Amino acid sequence: MTRVLLLGGTAEARALADRLVAAGIDVTTSLAGRVADPRLPAGAVRIGGFGGIDGLRAALADYEAVVDATHPFATTMSANAAAACAAAGRPLLRLERPGWTEPAGASWHWVDSHEQAAQRAAALGRRPVLTIGRQQLGAYLPALADAAVLARVVEAPSISVPPGWTVLGDRGPYALAGELALLGEHRADVVVTKDSGGEYTWPKMLAARELGVPIVIVRRPVPALGVQVVHTVEQVLVWVMSWC
Repeated sequence: MTRVLLLGGTAEARALADRLVAAGIDVTTSLAGRVADPRLPAGAVRIGGFGGIDGLRAALADYEAVVDATHPFATTMSANAAAACAAAGRPLLRLERPGWTEPAGASWHWVDSHEQAAQRAAALGRRPVLTIGRQQLGAYLPALADAAVLARVVEAPSISVPPGWTVLGDRGPYALAGELALLGEHRADVVVTKDSGGEYTWPKMLAARELGVPIVIVRRPVPALGVQVVHTVEQVLVWVMSWC
């Protein structure tokens, strides 16, 4: 039986694990361990890092194929997977949800980094809502230290935030009504996010458009060279079955 290592942590990875287990595939999902209470997928689960490229390469002795279904911004893990699979001679497939497409009438401002996002947000408003996760909050302190920031995160940040900031612990999926209420109650004048794609957090984009609030979006990083990318669970299933 083909043993598959699934680099997970996303909704797509959980859906894929469900389908692989149902198909009788021996799959182990690897989670980074950054979230204290993660949503666990079907099948075997390992939590924690591999120790870089060399550690991952050693771990691949137990698997015949690897699927990278990590977050679109998990660049380090994706790069390590590409290097380790190449060194170990293991096939690698990247499952990545499509990015968002700007609808007509929306006010989106695209930037290439969190530092640029902070500067753009500071120019657009004084009551931003940050939905960029906790790990990048430090990049927003210089430009937004004096702003009335609402930062929505899954886990509490490890840094100290200014007294004028509000940190809201919450986890998707989100609904449009709730996002409208959130932006309205905060009197948000700009929303900052990453091009994560998917449906879980799309309602905030709809809410901002309905309320006329501009959105600053950090572009996705360039994917690792030479890695095949697909966008659906079904495409991964066909690929995995080809190795069985």
